[in-house]
Amino acid sequence: MNYKKQEIQEHFNDSIINYDKEWIENNQDDLHYEIFNTDYYIIGSYKATQWLGDQVFNIIDFIKGYEEFNFGEVTTDFSSPEAIVNMYVYIIGEEIVSDYINQLDELGVA
Repeated sequence: MNYKKQEIQEHFNDSIINYDKEWIENNQDDLHYEIFNTDYYIIGSYKATQWLGDQVFNIIDFIKGYEEFNFGEVTTDFSSPEAIVNMYVYIIGEEIVSDYINQLDELGVA
């Protein structure tokens, strides 16, 4: 799913500049956690509902599939727009960080 992936990518780009090269090299396993799990992407139900737009059910379905595959159960509170947005961003963030680390590997930086 690519809904607002570019926006999430921009969030990553804006965040990664806060980490120096050495920290990134030594903490690749923590990079996703640091950028996508130490703070909420969106706070507030209204703001989250607006962000989800008409894709809310597709996003819920996407999260369900991810959680069932990775955890064997669904734990996200789908009655909370904030929880839906933040879990979706967390999942897309995994892809973005993985792509970033793969680029570092290809460049021989990591």
